[in-house]
Amino acid sequence: MGCQSNNATPAEAAIAPGSEVLDPRRCAEEVAASFGGLGIDPRVPEAVPGFDAPFFQAGLAGYSDAAMRIVARRHGCPACVTEALLDRTLLAGGRGFAKADLGEIHDNVPGGDEDHPLIGQIMGSEPAEMAAAALKMIEQGKRSERDYRDLAYEDITRHVVRASLAEHDDVAPVRRTFAAIDVNLACPVKKIAKKARGGHWLAAPEGAVKILEAVREAVPAGIPVTVKMRRSFDDTPEMVESFWRIFDAAYDMGCAWVTVHGRTVEQKYVGPSRWDLLRGIREQRPDRVIFGSGDVWSAGEIFRMIRYTGLTGASVARGCIGNPWIFRQARDLMAGRQPAPPTIAEQRAVLEQHFELALRVNRATMRDPEKHTGKTMRKFGIKFSHHHPDGEAVRRKMIAVSSVEDWHQVLAEHYEDAAPPAAQADAGANREVSV
Repeated sequence: MGCQSNNATPAEAAIAPGSEVLDPRRCAEEVAASFGGLGIDPRVPEAVPGFDAPFFQAGLAGYSDAAMRIVARRHGCPACVTEALLDRTLLAGGRGFAKADLGEIHDNVPGGDEDHPLIGQIMGSEPAEMAAAALKMIEQGKRSERDYRDLAYEDITRHVVRASLAEHDDVAPVRRTFAAIDVNLACPVKKIAKKARGGHWLAAPEGAVKILEAVREAVPAGIPVTVKMRRSFDDTPEMVESFWRIFDAAYDMGCAWVTVHGRTVEQKYVGPSRWDLLRGIREQRPDRVIFGSGDVWSAGEIFRMIRYTGLTGASVARGCIGNPWIFRQARDLMAGRQPAPPTIAEQRAVLEQHFELALRVNRATMRDPEKHTGKTMRKFGIKFSHHHPDGEAVRRKMIAVSSVEDWHQVLAEHYEDAAPPAAQADAGANREVSV
């Protein structure tokens, strides 16, 4: 289920008057010193153990599989979100779980121990379907497929669903599961809105609240529920009021936090994000745990957003595609170290890791995993090429990749070590990355 757009605005600065005077290094030092040196509001790791830094990898349609997430974690990302999984796909026993898994797909085990904490994002139209699908995600399909469908479809009212779930209170989550459930009320893609999903709900607040209530009631108390929103459906006073209705209701019913994207649903992915309006949200709700999203393109921008808006942390979305080093660089900034760009040797190592992890995912779900991996890794290779000194030449080669052999040929031509890895690493450490 895709929530990306081919008409997305290229990387640009958010609207944040006055932020230009903020030094990213100083911002990072101040964030690191906050909360007694913890560097993150303690309510976040209390809700999701292991979530130990004020940033995370957002769910990215078509990208956020286990391969991308694990590469990000190996570079310091503390938590990841799956792409939005459609409730009806999950209930129908389709490939919804496969998009979030890297282990035994038939057991529906998310990504193994290395891919944790993992937040499962869900999107849909009906409260009962969302509730049953969220429960299935947490329980990892312990009940039969029919049991979950019966919860959603025997009677579509919340009261019947609540009663049905209560009858199964003895069914505990099994093995490794999602650390939290994130409800997507943000996706602006037209085909999603037409089916009353995602960002559509920001224009229908009562329906949005019913969905959140149903999911929160269905998911076991020990599993946090979070929400992804945009700052409004559009900029009319009516829609701004609807935003606050949903936002406040989420916390009132016990949701752990809300991530707010600085664009409206109407904007889709076009035009700058509004950090100034995110700051206004923080000023009106100073005690809430709130993450911000939109136009975070570098490690320095993570901390500039946090300091400018006052929010709890930053969600890194398009800025981390082909750039897992953003998380390492963010950790470096918090530790007072100078962040460095990836060396050629580091780039090759990550490209090889990412390809192998993607191949493992596809072996569990595809008939011809090598061919599929060769083709689908093009989009990642194009993004990774931005870090290469001869980026345009690499990008052109990546566009033409259609097989495993093509992939290895690009690495052989453009990522051969010109110096021993240690020497390249030393050279990289002396080059300052733009923050």
